[in-house]
Amino acid sequence: MSGDLLLSYYGDDFTGSTDSMEVLSLGGVPAVLFLKPPTRALLAAFPEARAVGFAGTSRSESPDWMDRELPGIFAGLRALGAPICHYKTCSTFDSAPGVGSIGRAIDIGQATFGGRFVPLVIGAPALKRYTAFGNLFAGSEGAIYRIDRHPVMRDHPVTPMDEGDMTRHLARQTARRIGLLDLISLRGPAPAAALDAVVAGGAEIVLLDVLEEADLARAGELIWARRGTEAAFVAGSSGVEYALMAHWRAAGALPAPAPIAEAGPVARLAAVSGSCSPVTEKQLRHAMSHGFEGIAVDARALAEPGSAEAAREAAIASGRAALQAGRSVVVYSALGRDGGFVETRGAEAIGFNRNLGEQLGAILRVLVTQEKLTRALVAGGDTSSHAARQLGLSALTLATPIAPGSPLCRGHAPGGALDGLEIALKGGQVGGATYFRQVLDGTA
Repeated sequence: MSGDLLLSYYGDDFTGSTDSMEVLSLGGVPAVLFLKPPTRALLAAFPEARAVGFAGTSRSESPDWMDRELPGIFAGLRALGAPICHYKTCSTFDSAPGVGSIGRAIDIGQATFGGRFVPLVIGAPALKRYTAFGNLFAGSEGAIYRIDRHPVMRDHPVTPMDEGDMTRHLARQTARRIGLLDLISLRGPAPAAALDAVVAGGAEIVLLDVLEEADLARAGELIWARRGTEAAFVAGSSGVEYALMAHWRAAGALPAPAPIAEAGPVARLAAVSGSCSPVTEKQLRHAMSHGFEGIAVDARALAEPGSAEAAREAAIASGRAALQAGRSVVVYSALGRDGGFVETRGAEAIGFNRNLGEQLGAILRVLVTQEKLTRALVAGGDTSSHAARQLGLSALTLATPIAPGSPLCRGHAPGGALDGLEIALKGGQVGGATYFRQVLDGTA
């Protein structure tokens, strides 16, 4: 492979964006993730990069927002010249017609990039995400559930997953015809011909099943062979990166990845969490029973303009006191669904989550800068997307793996106070109970 860009991508939230960066970087494809639309001038500071991403917020935005914002962003990514652009979604594919519409994003992406069809890969076995005959399955607490029976995702407060068949789920969000390359066809003697037949039958989006690791290389080969004019725009989870990496590795096109050292421990860590996931709840409880000072904030007070300043300043004062006493601190707005969680829907949820995330980010920024911390953590997918923008970072690169999908990153802010900050952005469903402590210790 030449030294040109192999891939560009837009992540629909910040945690998912770091997930793709991790897969690429660990596999031997140097990647950089920008927190503002990347340009050739910005990319010049990272001459080793073979993949470039942009961390966005579309997972928590409306279709009208997408219509305004995504065309310009996609045009900018297209100008970078990579043969494939990936619209990176959450691996649980949670979305809805009115919030985080993956269908609307695909409509805009295909209009920008062209191509006969949009390949779609959701399965990522490393993350315990699988698709079989179009149905999505996800792991939780040691068990595997169809997504509409998943104990968390079926009751997601903003984008509940009530349909297991992803072709049906996506059909609620786009008028484009959706086809399926199922496991039998993918593993058959002529998967390329089978895919061509699905497209010839009128499919404009084609979901490629992925159940096992071996399926990734087959899917990656099919996508890479059609890069450019036929399928320049691809959608799905980090299964897209896993698939391409598996194909490139099988084809002998990648050098052996260099080992990445663990980051090692820091004395103090500041964390904020807006997640109401039971996975994050267990992580918070573990952290607070293992040395972290927990500071609960009223989510409603923090998100409402009239009360936000007082709530924010109170949390900052408590956080600084704990840090000055030598303790790590976590500021959280919910402890599961029964501990401070505020339920919102539709347009209200979009504004509420944005305000909450921005205020948590403002708290984190003050704690890090005033106490001269070198490492931070944000928990929650939507929270991370809005909180991280408050830190003044322009780009992220991989520092070290912590848990699959949520690595420790190195922040870049040339000339800024937080240049070099190490930060982990964790989705609600990601990581084991000890995740916060692992970030403090800098160990996988």
